[in-house]
Amino acid sequence: MNALLKVRGLRAGYGAVEVLRGIDLSVAEGEAVALLGSNGAGKSTLNNVMCGIYRAWSGSIAFDSADLTHAHYRDVVKAGLIQVPEGRRVFPNLTVLENLELGAFTRARERRAVNLERSFKLFPRLRERSGQIAGTLSGGEQQMLAIGRGLMAEPRLLILDEPSLGLSPLLVEELFALIRSLRDGGLAVLLVEQNVGQSLEVVDRAYVMENGAIRFSGLPAELLGSDELRRAYLGL
Repeated sequence: MNALLKVRGLRAGYGAVEVLRGIDLSVAEGEAVALLGSNGAGKSTLNNVMCGIYRAWSGSIAFDSADLTHAHYRDVVKAGLIQVPEGRRVFPNLTVLENLELGAFTRARERRAVNLERSFKLFPRLRERSGQIAGTLSGGEQQMLAIGRGLMAEPRLLILDEPSLGLSPLLVEELFALIRSLRDGGLAVLLVEQNVGQSLEVVDRAYVMENGAIRFSGLPAELLGSDELRRAYLGL
């Protein structure tokens, strides 16, 4: 499969502190890939560098053959690389509907009505809550809203950063069923998670990140089949 996203030799950090130490990673069209690792491994830093929020020190980021290494985050969104950040980060003082509509501000604005209906079909609760102030939603509803807002931009690749964090077990089950459904519908997904077991059930490939470097890359079955890898990197 042709790589939609291709990251090579990526290094980045804060001040003089290096966080990313030569990351190689790729996601193909229609592929779901998990990026696993503990807190502090550098996963969110990698997301934010790929999305143009932080600057890369060196290396390259190619998306659909375009060089996005030093692109402005607005141009990253225009290209179709969309992140649903950790912690949901909905606009708390705006309504559900206003949050969703803002998802189409930079990309797919002319198809906003169609994509809004799609989001409401995926998340019927958002339709019921469309006039409600987003900050008053439950944590699970805010996560639905964050994902719906991301889908409003018609992503070619959707990055989900710790989407199951703080959700009840039932909502976690629903979330992973949704991720599987998005992948089955042909959307490329990069799932950044600490929930190892359920992540590996819905993805095609996995990376394990430790101390700013990729320590494993391969199939979920390979990762789960190695006692050494499971103990060293997954705590299983």
